[in-house]
Amino acid sequence: MEKDIALVAAGFMVGAMNAIAGGGMLIGFPILVALGIPPLLANATANVVTAPGQLASAFGYRKYLRRVPLRYAWLLLPIVSGAVAGALTLRHTSADGFAKLVPLLVLFGVGLFTFQPLLHFHLHSHLTGRRKAWLPMVLLGLAMLPLSFYGGYFGAGYGFMMLAFLGFTSLQDTHMMNGMKNIAAAFVATASIVCLFGAHLIQWRQGAIMAAGAVLGGYLGARSAQKVSSQWLRASIITIGMTAVVCLTLRQY
Repeated sequence: MEKDIALVAAGFMVGAMNAIAGGGMLIGFPILVALGIPPLLANATANVVTAPGQLASAFGYRKYLRRVPLRYAWLLLPIVSGAVAGALTLRHTSADGFAKLVPLLVLFGVGLFTFQPLLHFHLHSHLTGRRKAWLPMVLLGLAMLPLSFYGGYFGAGYGFMMLAFLGFTSLQDTHMMNGMKNIAAAFVATASIVCLFGAHLIQWRQGAIMAAGAVLGGYLGARSAQKVSSQWLRASIITIGMTAVVCLTLRQY
């Protein structure tokens, strides 16, 4: 019973963080591992948590999503394609091999989150004056392939990079970009679930319990996004993520 309560609470945090800034699974993944789920299975199960939570967040941003030009729906093709490739690669990754990669993957996710504002500023200033009004959809779609491959394989930090790339488009409203990011992440997680189904990697019970909290957290997080201090949240995510890197490294080595 105590584990179920912990899963619901963790899911709520994952959903709220993904709705507001991203990085939810930098907390959710270590919690699943701490509850006794092997890293490979915890990573696959994370998709069951994030998919409904991201959809709930997108619903919370629905009035902003209605204003997104329809042409952005075409990005879902490379997003799903990349996610499928990443999930199939994960499906054929050994448990021991993945466990050795976990600290590096989490560190990479934390790094993306830490330096995303700097990366965004650098690329944005580099692109200023170069078709600032619109980013060619073909180039953006190509960028989605490796990005979504990473999302299908591991996923933590995927939302950060999506926000960075969406920042170079004609979308100027942060909530519109957040809504699009949540839609993209939901499609990545759903495609991954389809690819991993039947591989005996997903812990359905734990994932469903955690997902219940993620749905509530995702919706409430989207509704209250403007009231949360992004600086405080960013510092908390980085601290928790780095702690997870150290713990996972010690656990493995």
